[in-house]
Amino acid sequence: MTSPLRIWSLPWALRYLKHEVLALPGRTAALLFVLFLLLFPLFSQDPYLLRVLTLTALFALYAASWDLLSGYTGQVSLGHAFFFGLAGYASAILGRELGLPPALTIPSGALLATLAGVLVGLPSLRLRGPYLSLVTLAFPIIATGLIFLFPRFTGGELGLSGLPRLGQSRLEEYYLVVGIFLLSVLFLWKLAGSRVGLFFHAIREDEVAVRMVGVNTVRYKLLAFAVSAFFAGLSGGLHAHYLRVAGPDSLSLFNSIQPVIWSVFGGIATIYGPVAGTFLLFPFLEALRVAEELRMLAFALLILLVMRFLPQGVVRGVLERLEEECPRCKVKNAFTRKACRACGVPLHLEAREVKP
Repeated sequence: MTSPLRIWSLPWALRYLKHEVLALPGRTAALLFVLFLLLFPLFSQDPYLLRVLTLTALFALYAASWDLLSGYTGQVSLGHAFFFGLAGYASAILGRELGLPPALTIPSGALLATLAGVLVGLPSLRLRGPYLSLVTLAFPIIATGLIFLFPRFTGGELGLSGLPRLGQSRLEEYYLVVGIFLLSVLFLWKLAGSRVGLFFHAIREDEVAVRMVGVNTVRYKLLAFAVSAFFAGLSGGLHAHYLRVAGPDSLSLFNSIQPVIWSVFGGIATIYGPVAGTFLLFPFLEALRVAEELRMLAFALLILLVMRFLPQGVVRGVLERLEEECPRCKVKNAFTRKACRACGVPLHLEAREVKP
């Protein structure tokens, strides 16, 4: 039997890097992206740039959580800010009332958001399409009303400010958030590519057919709500402590629409698409603050252009041009290859034609 230590040896890692990661443009770009996030502070520790990247990572996790629910299972949520804001408020209140540190209050808030996800999912099981979206939209509106109804407990319009910081410095907070973001997105990506993710896909395409073959669709739909709500709540708790305030803006309609825009822009039902969309759009909007009067106009034009020429999203549109699927074994190959790297079948039609 081969030793696990030998399997994970340096030569094996180098071979895997060469033949599995660097062999595909998409995986190479993902590796460069991770290296960029991890090594960026070595080149610049400008507080503003660290703040922008930290917030982008938080919102990218938020968008990826929406994609797992709406992109993979087709349960389009327009009230995802409910989980985001609920976890932020829960973390703030637990810290204020019980004196707990963020290391305990943020996971607690995420677990409360998970429970809320199950409770939101239960009445939504028999709803589809716009009816489901309207039901989910009602929850952050209800939560906002409760916040204004009990201002002594929730802070009202001003929210709860002065929350404990995530770390002792901006650099420490940056690495904490980026680390959680990378691990969370990796988990979501692995889950989406697993057997559970296949059931999510199937439910989105034809729930009745999936139910007819004996799959418990209720269980998987509730699982999608719970996992999505957990990571949305995790990002909401981190966001509240990073800005040191939990306010009603976290439950706003705009905050519910943002992950939809980022996901559609990058490419839904991919996990990495919403991440790419967030890292493209959020810094772009920040850069346009120098021209505030043209900021939203330029933002809208960019989205319109992308939806016109890349309706499947930026990531999918680019990858379709950079990678090609083998017609026999379905393995992805770089567009520069003439034959499949796995089975050797010619990739281009003219190369496959048999000459008389």
